[in-house]
Amino acid sequence: MRQLQLNNEGRLFLEVRKGKLGLGTAYIHGFKWAVDNGYAFIFEIDADFSHNPANLDNLYHACKFQGADLAVGSRYVKGGGFVNWPRERIFLSKGASIYTRLITWMPVKDPTAGFVCYKKEVLETINLDEIHFAGYAFQIEMKFAAWKLGFKIKEVPIIFEDRKLGVSKMNKGIVKEGIYGVLKLRWNALFKNYRKRVRKTSDAGSLNQFSQNMVVERK
Repeated sequence: MRQLQLNNEGRLFLEVRKGKLGLGTAYIHGFKWAVDNGYAFIFEIDADFSHNPANLDNLYHACKFQGADLAVGSRYVKGGGFVNWPRERIFLSKGASIYTRLITWMPVKDPTAGFVCYKKEVLETINLDEIHFAGYAFQIEMKFAAWKLGFKIKEVPIIFEDRKLGVSKMNKGIVKEGIYGVLKLRWNALFKNYRKRVRKTSDAGSLNQFSQNMVVERK
């Protein structure tokens, strides 16, 4: 990666942290860096080539031209699917998606997806310091927070391939976090004024114009 960085100066950036601090905190670090450096569209993508980089354009197009504030590369909408993924992982993924939708009522068919495009306004509005989950629950909460704050989510079909590099980090702790994390999200949304907690109040004034153009859906 450092060699690629040298060959792509000004285009490829590498942020190095000390120790393993979790997937969720890594994403949040990257989100803050991208917003601070003025990027209008910020993407999540797995580096093991489970996500096809060719689909980045489709996610960008959904946000730039089709009115989405957050575009999700989805395995569970028409045209989406899997290639060479183990049967037990498909079962776990589909089960997690159904469970999440039943508990949260969030209208996203692939809530654990990690192939996402955000408009910068979404990340500027969410109080990222209040997103504490590290595994699949992190992906779920980012979508849940955006939805609760009235942002429009659009799912774009992708074909998800089994990883070409690396090994899966799935473990019992991540599964447990997902199960209890979803219940916690629903509880907080019902009784703990969730919207107020996850909205970054310091940016409210600067986002007034954008908010006027949002499609606000109160659920």
